[in-house]
Amino acid sequence: MKQLNRRHFLGNTATAAGALTLSGFNISKSGAAANSKINVAVVGAGGMGGYAVNEAARENLVAFADVDESRAAGAFKKHPQVPRFKDFRVMLDKMHKEIDAVAISIPDHMHFAAAMAAMERGKHVFIQKPLAHNIWQVRTLRKAARHYKVITQMGNQGHTFPGMRRIKEWVDAGIVGDVKEVITWTNRPNPPWFVPPETFPPAGGKVPANLDWDLWQGPVAEREYSEHYVPTRWRGWWDYGCGSLGDIGCHTFDAPFYALDLGSPSKVEVVRTAPPGDGFITMGSVVTYQFPARGEKPPVTLKWYEKGFDVPKPRRWDQKKPLHGEGGMYMEGSKETLYHSGMRPTSPMITPGERFMEIKKDLVKIPKLAHVGDGPIDEWFHAIKGDGPTPGSNFEYAVPLTEMVLLGALAQRIARTIEWDSENMRVKGQPELDELIKEPVREGWQYGENLS
Repeated sequence: MKQLNRRHFLGNTATAAGALTLSGFNISKSGAAANSKINVAVVGAGGMGGYAVNEAARENLVAFADVDESRAAGAFKKHPQVPRFKDFRVMLDKMHKEIDAVAISIPDHMHFAAAMAAMERGKHVFIQKPLAHNIWQVRTLRKAARHYKVITQMGNQGHTFPGMRRIKEWVDAGIVGDVKEVITWTNRPNPPWFVPPETFPPAGGKVPANLDWDLWQGPVAEREYSEHYVPTRWRGWWDYGCGSLGDIGCHTFDAPFYALDLGSPSKVEVVRTAPPGDGFITMGSVVTYQFPARGEKPPVTLKWYEKGFDVPKPRRWDQKKPLHGEGGMYMEGSKETLYHSGMRPTSPMITPGERFMEIKKDLVKIPKLAHVGDGPIDEWFHAIKGDGPTPGSNFEYAVPLTEMVLLGALAQRIARTIEWDSENMRVKGQPELDELIKEPVREGWQYGENLS
């Protein structure tokens, strides 16, 4: 494995905890002039990183870091003048004075290291969902954001949708009533992301010339290269991804988590199919979360259904009609049932449709929450410039949301009930799970150990 000295990376970075003065741009942790341009580095330029590249190009796209030259080829061709690196640590070491913000769109197991390396240098960070790979990591990211006083955002796009604001408005206005039950579902796991190999361990092969396999693995224990990991199938392996929940949970849980102020679950239960092989996710499960009462809000049971399990229909639904879309969510309230199809709240409604039409005239009178940005990165840019509020999915919000997702993934992984001690960050009575709550890392990839 390639060893890189982090002291060297952090040398000559005295500006990391203060303001940066750059050519044509003056930015501080509190923001900058609205007409200034932000100098953005993109970690992961292919796949989902294409969204970050396009958004960064509206500002000043100043650097790329990507371990896969073929995957990033489109971005490299479109922006040939932008410096390229394979290792984001080298990029930050060499260009920290020219970077204000870092957008991270790489596999889950690498999110934490990339974000910590950026925040240690005072850079604002955007991370695609899920925020990180384990619970200690997400909590440490929140500590780092507070310590380094940077502006943060997670890429659960639906949090910026008008539909998300409508759901929050309707719940807060009492339209739905008391909610004790939430049902969510997905069509995952499915190809091309979740495809078990024919044998375990999967067949190896020669590392492609375009890929730095050692850097791709990052903090995870070294293993033989296989096409069953990269570029798209890593989500199905616990070492690298977080399964269907990691893929979709931060989207579909977002509305109930936000509108109902769910906080931390006290218990997580699971029913699942047997995984196809060692280290691979289950190909179907039902996860049940129990949330305690929050002030005057009653306890909530939230269920997550994956492919292969029948999703119960809402009580107020026409039972002859199928549920729509490839996923969705509904809240059973004492007054109404609030429903949306799809992984994100594109078009929320009160169901049945006839009831929705009856009360629409009342819904439109409810005071509206402000529109901030056109997507999570645009919202993040506004906050960095100081002409917008704190991003809606900043780490104060995104950490407990992601922790909820990761607790469900942990229950799937071990096939046991979890009673969660949130204050002490432990599963009650199961100390052997500590190494999954804070996973070991390879030498040279330690971050955040000294943050209080």
